[in-house]
Amino acid sequence: MDSSPPRDLYSISELALELGITPRAIRFYEQKGLLSPRRAGPHRVLDRRDRARLLLILRSKRLGFSLNEIAEYLRLYAADRTQAAQMHMLLAATRQRQAELQRQRHDLDVTLAELGDIERQVLRALATQGATETTDSGERSST
Repeated sequence: MDSSPPRDLYSISELALELGITPRAIRFYEQKGLLSPRRAGPHRVLDRRDRARLLLILRSKRLGFSLNEIAEYLRLYAADRTQAAQMHMLLAATRQRQAELQRQRHDLDVTLAELGDIERQVLRALATQGATETTDSGERSST
């Protein structure tokens, strides 16, 4: 990402290049009502506010928030300049997302432990049979 200060206007292609996304992604967010480029002649352009919104959208997507949640967050910002409702909504959504990720982490830990148990059982069974272990590519290795 470019570290130069934000400019006043960006074409969709320029902003996509700067942020490492495709112009199609920006048009998708526009179609979903998350961005509202304006016209400058035959071209649609985005301003600093759009750039900031896009950065927020991308960060929110990375954190696993849905487009509906992002849209609601942006709607609240526009409706309440004190940002109180927005902050309460963000706090609740953040806590919910953390809980979801904790559940996923637990599920992954359980699955990894179970797979480890299966692996140990198979290795013991192979060892008692005097068989050799094969690698992922099907090659034989001795145990």
